[in-house]
Amino acid sequence: MPESSAVAPQYASIPHRDHTAELGMWVFIATEVLLFGGLILAYLVYRHAFPQGFAAGSRHTEIVIGTANTAVLLTSSFLVAWAVEIFSPATSKIVTWLLVGAACLGLVFIALKALEYSGEYDEHLVPGINFQFAGPKANGVQLFFIFYFIATAIHALHMLIGIGLLITLAIICRRASTKRHHTALHSAALYWHFVDVVWIFLFALIYLPGRSTS
Repeated sequence: MPESSAVAPQYASIPHRDHTAELGMWVFIATEVLLFGGLILAYLVYRHAFPQGFAAGSRHTEIVIGTANTAVLLTSSFLVAWAVEIFSPATSKIVTWLLVGAACLGLVFIALKALEYSGEYDEHLVPGINFQFAGPKANGVQLFFIFYFIATAIHALHMLIGIGLLITLAIICRRASTKRHHTALHSAALYWHFVDVVWIFLFALIYLPGRSTS
């Protein structure tokens, strides 16, 4: 079926369909901003109330893993942006490999995060499971790690969804590359870039406070 005849009746034209899809993704991202924005606001409130505890908690995070994961996500965003930029029937194979590469980097991120979680469990830093931190800063440190695990777990869930989208689009683009697929790829890229931007904020809030002091 020609693509021009594949437009659903609710759309006036192909551009209308494509613009609607992009708008839908932006609306979804706006709701996600409210979710992560609420988490960050709560973090800022409690960090103001327990500054020393949050700084102490931050010093117990693995900044090497956090930095490596930041580099991994930025590289994956570059690959996705490159795939969107060069998308065409003639470049379907390259686009496929770029998306597969970005998805693999996403899996590297998840693996490093799991390694980090394992280390924090061994150090008894998981609130509600095995948290053990003595001293006057214990309450602040515990609040820090509550935020840490909630925020990073939600982010990891978004990462897994994004990885699934990239793999699905890689399979589709390998079989056929049309304007409709480019629209889907563009929407998925917006989602992936948003997840990466969220991580940059989380990295700054989680790993950097208190590093200049012992």
